[in-house]
Amino acid sequence: MIRITLFDPAPCFLLDERRIPMNLFRQFLSRQVMFIMLGSLFLVILAAVGTVRSEVVIHSQEGRLRVEFDGELFTEYVYRGYSKPILYPIIGPHGIGMTRNYPMREDGEGEAKDHPHHQSLWFTHGQVNGVDFWSLQEGSGSIVQDELIETISGSCRGTIKTANSWLNSDGETVCTDRRSITFIVEQKTRMVDWTTTVYASHGDVVWGDTKEGSMGIRTHPRLRLKADPKRGVEVVAGHAVNSTGTRGKEIWGKRAQWVDYWGDIKGHVVGIAIFDHPKNLRHPTWWHARDYGLVAANPFGVHNFEGKPRGTGDLTLPSGESLTLRYRFVFHEGDPDQAEIKKRYNEFANEGIR
Repeated sequence: MIRITLFDPAPCFLLDERRIPMNLFRQFLSRQVMFIMLGSLFLVILAAVGTVRSEVVIHSQEGRLRVEFDGELFTEYVYRGYSKPILYPIIGPHGIGMTRNYPMREDGEGEAKDHPHHQSLWFTHGQVNGVDFWSLQEGSGSIVQDELIETISGSCRGTIKTANSWLNSDGETVCTDRRSITFIVEQKTRMVDWTTTVYASHGDVVWGDTKEGSMGIRTHPRLRLKADPKRGVEVVAGHAVNSTGTRGKEIWGKRAQWVDYWGDIKGHVVGIAIFDHPKNLRHPTWWHARDYGLVAANPFGVHNFEGKPRGTGDLTLPSGESLTLRYRFVFHEGDPDQAEIKKRYNEFANEGIR
């Protein structure tokens, strides 16, 4: 039985009829409070350790911007040395490079050295006022960075903002753009949000109806759906699916909210999902997605994708107006179900275009 006597000549605490002086009881109570507070503090520290947030830092280097998280390389935004700015390399889960090395490097193992204009990850289009910004043929255009507007480093995310000119082969400006590229780091996932606003700054701009575009990536060769021994690709492990459930090479030319390529690389199942934002032009977009690892979101190539008359997919952007397109790349662990790609897409779809 527990009882406290406050009005006795010597106030005390009774525990099973044993008298404990009140001053000793206060000391006992103080110790209990101290233990409770220390225990609570320990739990808070454990929770904090369990939610350590990675620091994304962007370093400016010659012709490129290096993106690191916690001192480790995520990717580099390379804006010199190629016909357009690209992201290369892109390091995904388990330290795996997620894109093909060629043509940036010639020593990529098991890689086909085809389509040299497929440079890791990029945004271009094959017909802009008749100029080919997609390929590297004679007379092709180029995208040149005019200004590094801003870099933002921070907890779990960082952002690069640039201004660029689209030039024809004579160096004349066809149009301009501003792009914002945000890099997001989670425990098992890396993401890139790529938003481009193209301005008809030098007269009307016609985006032509061609399959050769637009927001593209060339995957690691292991994520290919089909081997090509004649070109040095002996073993592949790739699978592909889109948001409608279409699988394999059948996703080419189909409209979908997202596509995902995944497979085993170096003993780990990893993948790349690409999301088309619902506010984008002609959402859900068509996908120029091949069995050899090219994956590109293209809202213009209706003739090639659906067999409609040439020019059906043309878009004229009147002088002074702009077009904004936003995409998200998710470099994930596991297959699309394990990576909760449907859930991630819904979260992305509910975000505004920034």
